[in-house]
Amino acid sequence: MPMCDRLKNLLTLNRFPRASKYDARWILDNEMGPNALWLAESLSQVMPLSPGMRILDMGCGRGMTSIFFAKEFGVTVWANDLWIPARDVWKDVHAAGLENRVFPITAEAHALPYADAFFDAIVSLDSFHYYGTDDTYLRYFSRFLRPGGRIGIVVPGLVRELRPPLPPYLTRRRGRQPPWWDPTECWSFHTAPWWRRHWEHTGLVEVETCAMIKDGGKLWLRWEHALAAGKHSFSGFPADPTVLRADRGRYLGFVRMVAEKAEGGR
Repeated sequence: MPMCDRLKNLLTLNRFPRASKYDARWILDNEMGPNALWLAESLSQVMPLSPGMRILDMGCGRGMTSIFFAKEFGVTVWANDLWIPARDVWKDVHAAGLENRVFPITAEAHALPYADAFFDAIVSLDSFHYYGTDDTYLRYFSRFLRPGGRIGIVVPGLVRELRPPLPPYLTRRRGRQPPWWDPTECWSFHTAPWWRRHWEHTGLVEVETCAMIKDGGKLWLRWEHALAAGKHSFSGFPADPTVLRADRGRYLGFVRMVAEKAEGGR
């Protein structure tokens, strides 16, 4: 099978019909982790989005998910990222003809430039675990959401909590590469019950849904195969399909959570 056909087949899934419409090479060229369009569509299946809503896409990377939400749901998106300059995101926004509905912003997660209660919804794909495990962060973050609005996240997560000693396939060195499990990042991976407690105890939001995405480990492995089929090398989180094959869904996957801001939440 030609490379382009194999890549297209790997990125086409019946469970994600919206994401499957997008050009496979464009997805690879804009990726910064496991297929963000799959994660975005998965979130949209449990989080209502309607035309005209003001959305913050937190940790949007190169803007792929912001473009997806604007195109698919008619929302207006503020595409916020720290690592990717807004001018770079704007190039794809312009190419997509969404200059009036996607606005790239460069800002750090603890220094956001938005007005209180400005957004109707906030989404974050493969990003929130980098800054949102802080016990006090939700109070700051939720201030930008109107009462009754929703926050939805999808993050790498765990079927069950890990405790040392870790499974050898996570900590084994990969030739000259460091182990897949990076202790500076991976300890931010948690279970769905952990994330639910993390938000619910604040009283700021009411969690509507929080669970592992079905077959998340298989989706992650399929993405790794797509990277290989597209001969694509990503310099961010280390790609290693052997780790996901060894895991067999015992630990690794994705947590999806949606919560509504309480009417009395500030």
